[in-house]
Amino acid sequence: MVSTISRIIAKAFATFIGLTLVLVVAFKWLPVPVTATMLLDGNGITKDWESLDNIDRDLVSAVIAAEDSRFCEHFGFDTEAIEQAMRENMEAAENGGRIRGGSTISQQTAKNVFLWQGGGYFRKGLEAWFTFWIETIWGKRRIMEVYLNVAETGIGTYGAEAGAQRYFGHSAARLSVDEASRMAAALPSPKKRSVKSPGGWLARHGNRIERRIGTVRRDGLDACVYN
Repeated sequence: MVSTISRIIAKAFATFIGLTLVLVVAFKWLPVPVTATMLLDGNGITKDWESLDNIDRDLVSAVIAAEDSRFCEHFGFDTEAIEQAMRENMEAAENGGRIRGGSTISQQTAKNVFLWQGGGYFRKGLEAWFTFWIETIWGKRRIMEVYLNVAETGIGTYGAEAGAQRYFGHSAARLSVDEASRMAAALPSPKKRSVKSPGGWLARHGNRIERRIGTVRRDGLDACVYN
């Protein structure tokens, strides 16, 4: 009985690993057709997959500035950012402040493509598993390309191209620095954060991102995407 259960578990584990690798390898080359987040979105799906060559570099620099300044340095996990987020969230819980995450762009991509939204240790464990494999098999440029095509950029809107068309009426290939910064500022919560008319903290946050784009370029923080 024990040996039968062990064989079933081993077979299920082997199947999971095999399916994982098939999906990761396939999506290294193929556009991601749909995600769980899209399917569960009651607002419908508007998306348009574009090569990274057709997405303005300012948006790449902006999301690195806003979300993951060590994107080119880490292997999927930024321990410094995680520790800082934990410290800040403890203070926020005590003082009623803003809760922030410590996930990298790689982790967000793994979650968006292969998993579902929400927390829990089981999902975070799967996220770490997929993050390792996309870092190993895809590389940074592909991770960024997929991220900018599957990330939610507005209500029922997914990807940089659909977001640019929705908010600015033109292609993501010719975003201005201001437009790229506003899109990046709204990315963590696109259903609640305004891209077209940000105000207060969100407007200041967008301005900070815009200023940091120059630093990203000067210090080569986006070099792994383009070299």
